[in-house]
Amino acid sequence: MSVDILSLAEEVERQSVLVDRVASEIGKVIVGQKYMVDRLLIGLLANGHVLLEGVPGLAKTLTCKTLATTIAAKFSRIQFTPDLLPADLIGTLIFNQKDQTFDPKLGPIFSNIVLADEINRAPAKVQSALLEAMQERQVTIGERTYPLDNPFMVLATQNPIEQEGTYPLPEAQVDRFLFKLHVSYPTRDEERGIMDTMTSVSNPGGALVSLPTPTPVITPTEIREARKTVDRIYVDDKVKTYILNLVESTRYPDKFKLVFKSAEGRPLEQVISIGASPRASIALVVAAKAHAFMRHRGHVTPDDVKAIGPDVLRHRIMITFEAEAEEMTTDHIVRQIFDQIEVP
Repeated sequence: MSVDILSLAEEVERQSVLVDRVASEIGKVIVGQKYMVDRLLIGLLANGHVLLEGVPGLAKTLTCKTLATTIAAKFSRIQFTPDLLPADLIGTLIFNQKDQTFDPKLGPIFSNIVLADEINRAPAKVQSALLEAMQERQVTIGERTYPLDNPFMVLATQNPIEQEGTYPLPEAQVDRFLFKLHVSYPTRDEERGIMDTMTSVSNPGGALVSLPTPTPVITPTEIREARKTVDRIYVDDKVKTYILNLVESTRYPDKFKLVFKSAEGRPLEQVISIGASPRASIALVVAAKAHAFMRHRGHVTPDDVKAIGPDVLRHRIMITFEAEAEEMTTDHIVRQIFDQIEVP
């Protein structure tokens, strides 16, 4: 076993350099936002989708587009609006008068990376059109089913502050996202770098023509090969038990004798109304593997699970009215879970 782990570690060390090249190339365009770039790459390696939540102007769209360019992938940006139709997303059948048949016209979802911009502005009918694509990696148009490209990744953005004209995402759809990221403001030094990069005298207002142009550094084929290596990364039974304890504690807090406290330190009895689904266990394993791969390791440690845990769990649990009254958030609850569940 030790020989296998050693050879696997050497393979990971060799292949993970490709991801470093992607991150470096993205860094030529995106100033800061290392957390967001890191999680997008983990999502790509783990074959998962990512939901990005943040106020406008934090380079969410630009980062997604730059990622697609650096891996030589087909990229589609879909602006979700209240009048969007499912056919605008997945495609439809068009009648061919010459042959008297219906021919498929495939929609923009047939790409490697699909940016669903402001996903919560489209009604439930459009959002539900993504369910089959995100889970089964296929789309049904009429009586035929069409497989999607490999890799296929949905990157969705939403604005957390402007609720007028928005629709809440169905729980079934939210659960299909590997990560939900909270994209924050850049630091002062990073914002100074953004000012220097994004503005010029000849292009007032910060026109994007002053940006460096990213170049492809790897191919989708290399991504698929890297995923095969990620699948082989070793996860010890103790780490698997740790993951199971984390997920099960969101369903049965009393079993693990968890004590939740409000932001002011008051103990609360009921804070979780619905716990994480089995998708959370799967997501924690695959995301921890990808996180270890990014760190050039052939095995998963509890620190890998801790690093990606909040991004996996924050959108998979629902809080009670008591917790909402205390202005608690799922992030607050997840932190308390990680603090109390024993680490192997």
